[in-house]
Amino acid sequence: MARLFSPAALTGVLATIVALAAPPVRAAEPKAAPAPADAPAFFFKPNDRIVFLGDSITEQYQYSSYIELYLTTRMPKGNFTFLNAGIGGDTAYGGASRFQTHVLAEKPTAVTINFGMNDGGYGAFNPGNNKVFVEKTAAMLEMADKAGARVALLSPNAVDRRNKSNGKQYVETQKQFYAPLKDLAAKHKVSYVDQYATTRAATEKMEVDDPAAKKAVPYPDGFHTASPGGLLMAHAILTGLHAPALVSDVGIQVGNGKADTKACTVTDLKGDETSVSFTRTDDALPMPVQKDWLPMLPYTNELKDLNYYGLTVKGLNGGDYTVTIDGAAVGKFSAKELAAGVNLGTVTTGPVWEQGNKVLRAINAKNEMVKQRFFGVVRFTPPDWLADVAAERKPIELKKRMDKIDAAQAEIYKLAAPVAHKFEVTPAQ
Repeated sequence: MARLFSPAALTGVLATIVALAAPPVRAAEPKAAPAPADAPAFFFKPNDRIVFLGDSITEQYQYSSYIELYLTTRMPKGNFTFLNAGIGGDTAYGGASRFQTHVLAEKPTAVTINFGMNDGGYGAFNPGNNKVFVEKTAAMLEMADKAGARVALLSPNAVDRRNKSNGKQYVETQKQFYAPLKDLAAKHKVSYVDQYATTRAATEKMEVDDPAAKKAVPYPDGFHTASPGGLLMAHAILTGLHAPALVSDVGIQVGNGKADTKACTVTDLKGDETSVSFTRTDDALPMPVQKDWLPMLPYTNELKDLNYYGLTVKGLNGGDYTVTIDGAAVGKFSAKELAAGVNLGTVTTGPVWEQGNKVLRAINAKNEMVKQRFFGVVRFTPPDWLADVAAERKPIELKKRMDKIDAAQAEIYKLAAPVAHKFEVTPAQ
C-alpha cells in the first residue's frame, strides 16, 4: 500500500535536507478542573500525542480536524500533537499491516482506529470478510497495548440511505458487521464509541425531516463527509469519549451585583431590570460553529453536550434583548430565554467566534503540513538500490518536518488564548 517515489523525486527530497531547527517551546500542562467523582474520564489527556488512523473518511481531515479544534479551544494549554494516518480505500487488514510503521513509529500516547466502511464491501454481509476484520482489529489493539498507547476504537458512521444507491441494504450490513467491536474493545480494555448507532439515529431523523436530502446532508455520496458530516462524526466521537460539555457559564440575578461563574471570571458587573453589562474572561474558547454546520445542530443536541458557552440573566423586564460582545451583536433573545439560560456556543458571529475561526484556519493550514509529511515521507518507500541512503535520510526529513509542525502548533495555541470581552444585554431595537 506504500506510495513509491521515482529516483528523480527522491533526489529532489534529499536535496532539501538542511540543518534542523531547534524544537519550539511548548505550553505547560494545564491544571484540569475537578470533575464529579462519578463522571467518566475523558479519553484524551493534556500532552497527548494523537494519531487518527483510518480510511478515506479519516484522510479527509474533517472529523479529525474538528476533534482537534475542540481539544485546542477547550484546552488552550493542552500541549497536544495531532497526526493523521488515514489512507483512502484502506481496511483493518491494511491498518494492521502498517500499524507499526505509520502509527507506533510516531510514538503516540493515544490512537483512534476507524475502519470498517470498506471492510464490509458495500453489499450483503460476508462472514469471511467479517472474520478478517475482527482478527486484524484485534491485532492492532494488541500492538497498541504492547506499545503502551491508549486506543479509542470506533465503529464507522452509518451510510445515509437517502444518498447511497444500496444504502438500505448496506446500513443493515454495517450493523451486523460492526457488532463484534464492543466485545472486542471490552476484551482488550480499550475505549469504544458506537459511532454507527449514533449517526444512524441521526440520519433516520433526517429522513423524516428532510427526505430529499436538501438541507441536512452530512455525506453527499452517502458515506464520505462534507463539513456537516465531519461535525456529526466529531460530535458522536467526542461525546462517546466523555468530552466535557462546558466551555464556561455566567449566571446573573439582576439587582444583587454578583455573578455565578464556571470556568470564567466576571468583573465590572453593572445593570438593572432594563440592561446588564460586564467584562468576561473565559478559561477556554467555544468551538466556532461553521455556518454549514447549522443544519446538523438539531441532530447534535444543539451542541449543548459539547460546546456550552452559557449566559443566564434573571430579573429583566419582559421583551426582547440583544446580546453584544465588544459592541458586536451576537444574538437576540427574549427575557424568558435569558432567564432560562442561552448557549452562545452556537452563534456564528462576533469576536469570540472570530477568534475561534482563526484557530480553525490555522489548524487547517498546519494539517496541510501533516498530510504532506505523511504521504511524502512516512509512506515513502525507496527502490532497493537507494534503501541505504533513505535509511539515513528519512529520519532526518521526518524530524525536520515535525519541527515545523510543532512550531505551527505552538502558534495555534497562541491564537487560542482567551482574552477579556465586554458583554452587554440591552433592549432590542
